[in-house]
Amino acid sequence: MRLSLILALLLGLISALALPPTYILPALWIALPGLLWLIGRARTGREAALFGLVFGFGLNLAGLYWITEPILLEAAQFWWLVPFAVPGLSLAVGVFTAVPCALAWRARPGLARILVLAGTWTLADLGLQFAFTGFPWNLWGTDVALPGLVGTVLIQPAAWIGVLGLTLMVVLAASLPALGRRGILASAVMMLVWAGLGVARLASAHPAAPAAMVGIVQGDGAAEFVSDRAAALALFRRYLALSADAVARARQASGGRLPVVLLWPETASPFLLQTDAGARQAISETVGPNVTVLAGTLRFGSGDSIYNSMAAVQGPGPLEAFYDKWHLVPFGEYQPAWLPFQILPGQGFSRGPGPETLHLRDLPPVGPIICYESVFSGQIVDERDRPDWIALITNDAWFGDSSGPRQHLAASRLRAVEEGLPLARAANTGISALFDASGRQLQRLGMEKQGVLVAPLPGPLPPTIFSHLGLWSPTLLALLASAAGVVMSLRRRNASS
Repeated sequence: MRLSLILALLLGLISALALPPTYILPALWIALPGLLWLIGRARTGREAALFGLVFGFGLNLAGLYWITEPILLEAAQFWWLVPFAVPGLSLAVGVFTAVPCALAWRARPGLARILVLAGTWTLADLGLQFAFTGFPWNLWGTDVALPGLVGTVLIQPAAWIGVLGLTLMVVLAASLPALGRRGILASAVMMLVWAGLGVARLASAHPAAPAAMVGIVQGDGAAEFVSDRAAALALFRRYLALSADAVARARQASGGRLPVVLLWPETASPFLLQTDAGARQAISETVGPNVTVLAGTLRFGSGDSIYNSMAAVQGPGPLEAFYDKWHLVPFGEYQPAWLPFQILPGQGFSRGPGPETLHLRDLPPVGPIICYESVFSGQIVDERDRPDWIALITNDAWFGDSSGPRQHLAASRLRAVEEGLPLARAANTGISALFDASGRQLQRLGMEKQGVLVAPLPGPLPPTIFSHLGLWSPTLLALLASAAGVVMSLRRRNASS
C-alpha cells in the first residue's frame, strides 16, 4: 500500500510535466496508464479514491507551486501561510481526482473503465469550475495548447466542445495504451483524426476583415496598486509615452484609415479614471482624436463598494463606458464570509453584474474580461449580445516569472477558439499577446519587458458550436462517455453471470 501511494504521487508529479510551459505531452501517456494500473490493484473503491487523491496532490503540487509568489510579496504579514498554501490547495483540488478514480474502479477493467474515467474526470473538472466559487486551473485540455502550429491544430476542437471536451479527449487518448498493442494503435489513430479535424477547421476559417488597429501596452509596473504619488506619476507617464508610440505606429501601419484602440493592463492607471478628469485629459491629449483607451482602474460604486474595472476613455469627458469584474479571486480580491480570520481590508472588491458587451464609438463591439475571469470556459461572453473581439487585461506580476503567467496565457488562448473571437491580452509584466479567432498567436511581448504590440485587430469568425451550447457541449459528451462505460460493464457482468 505504501509503495502504491508513493507511485501515485510520482505519477501525479510526472503528469504535471504536460502542463504549460513545459508541454511534455508524452508524460500523460505514462501517468494515466500507471494510474489505471493502480486503480486495478485497489481492493476497494475507497482505496482507489485514495490513489486518485494522492495522484491529484502530486499533479497540483507541481502545477501550482507559484501560488506562494503573491504570499511572498506580503511575507511580513502572511509568512506563516507559505508552508501551507500550495499543499493545502493541492489537497483540496485533489479531491476532484479522487472521485473519478473511485467511480472508474467500479467499472470493468479495459475500455469500459477508461471511458468512465475520462467521462467522470471531465465532469469533476466541470464541478471544479463552480465549487467554492470555482478554480478551473490547469485543466488537461490546456496541455495541447502548445506554442506554434501544432498547438493551434490541436486546440481547434475547442470550438465545438470547449477545453473540458479537450480534457476528455486527452484522458481517453492517453489512457488507451493501457489496453496493450491495440490500445496504443487506437491512441495513435485518435491523435491523427484529432489533428485532421484541426487542420480541416483551420483551412475552412475565413474571418472578417480587420475593422480597427489595436495597440497593447505593457508597462511592466509593480504588482501592488501604486499609492505613492511620485511613483504613480512616473508609472502614468510611462503608459502615456508607450501609448503615444503605439498610436503613431498604428496610424502609420493603417495609413490613418482605421480607428485605434489601446489596451492597458489591469489596474494600470494609478489614478481613478472614473473621477480624475486630469488623468483623462492627459490620456486624451497624448493619444489624440479617434483613439479609445481601455484601461484597468479601480472604480467606486454606491456605499462602500469598490470594483476592479476596465474603463473606456474616449476624450477628456466622463468615461464612455466601464466594465466591472464579476468573477473575483477568492482570498485575493474578496474574503469568503466563512473565513474565521481577516486577510483583506474590509471585504475586498464588489462583484460586477456579469459578462457584457461594450459598444464604443467607431469600434467593433468588445467583450471585456479581467484577469482570473479568463480561465472560466463558457462564462466570459454575453452570447445574447455577441461581441466581435475579446479584450483581456490582467496583472500577472503577482506570480513573478513563474509557470503561473504562462498557464494563464494558455487558458486565455483557448477562450479565443471556443468563442471564435480574436483576443487581445494586455498583461502588466507580461505575457501580452494577440490571438486571432482560431487561436493563432499573431504577436507576443514576453515577461518583464516594457513595450507595445501594434497590429490590425483580427476579425471574428461565425459563432461556434460551443458559443451556442456552452458548457452543455462537454457535459453531454462526458455523460455519454461515462454511460457507455457503465453499459459495457453491465453487459459483461450479465454475460459472465
